[in-house]
Amino acid sequence: MRLSNKVAIITGGTRGIGYAIAEAFLREGAAVVITGSRQETAERAAQQLRDAMPEARVSGIWPDLGSLASVREAFQSVVETYGRIDILVNNAGVSEATAFENYTEEIFDRVMDINVKGIFTASKAATEYMIPQGSGVILNTSSMVSFGGAGAGIAYPTSKYAVNGFTVTLARELGPKGIRVNAVAPGITETDMIRALPKELMEPKIGRIPLRRFGQPEEIANAFVFLASDEGSYITGEVLRVDGLSSN
Repeated sequence: MRLSNKVAIITGGTRGIGYAIAEAFLREGAAVVITGSRQETAERAAQQLRDAMPEARVSGIWPDLGSLASVREAFQSVVETYGRIDILVNNAGVSEATAFENYTEEIFDRVMDINVKGIFTASKAATEYMIPQGSGVILNTSSMVSFGGAGAGIAYPTSKYAVNGFTVTLARELGPKGIRVNAVAPGITETDMIRALPKELMEPKIGRIPLRRFGQPEEIANAFVFLASDEGSYITGEVLRVDGLSSN
């Protein structure tokens, strides 16, 4: 029960890695609030978690992560229900692979608004409670492409490089206030989205990973648990690669 009596918010917690993080945090004793893009997805995922773990304290919210006012209002409701915010996981993100010659301003703005502005708004709103507490943990989901780039889809790797810079800089600023800030950079992880891709596209990628397999959501979630818990109490400003030593 490494997160006993902690209150965690996980953005993008309705599926994939975010959902696995929610499950792991609940098993470790935390109360968990997951955010979704829509009310129905957030509430459905929270209900699924309650069905699987009847004793779990879990609920859903659906702020517009591109709006600080919306996020502040949603996080205030969390504090009214649970009393505090101890952990924020900025996991919400979008990816796409449009070739640069077909790239539009709208595509670029959409990716950056969710992947970069979203971690700003959520972190800003959460720290308004963490700073007075004198404690807190912020964890950001980066990516292996933040180290080696990607073959296409310029906004996604750009956004993840930005996540790393945000992480290190905010860690330096908030460390004296008792708040740790770290990131986890997953490699290719076997979520529903990856399983839906053609085998002939994905199998060659396995050969470039020394562990010869893709990661599992639970393995990524374990890294978040470690960094959120007191076991990671002297770690801040780090981007932890959990990628099987993936190669781009």
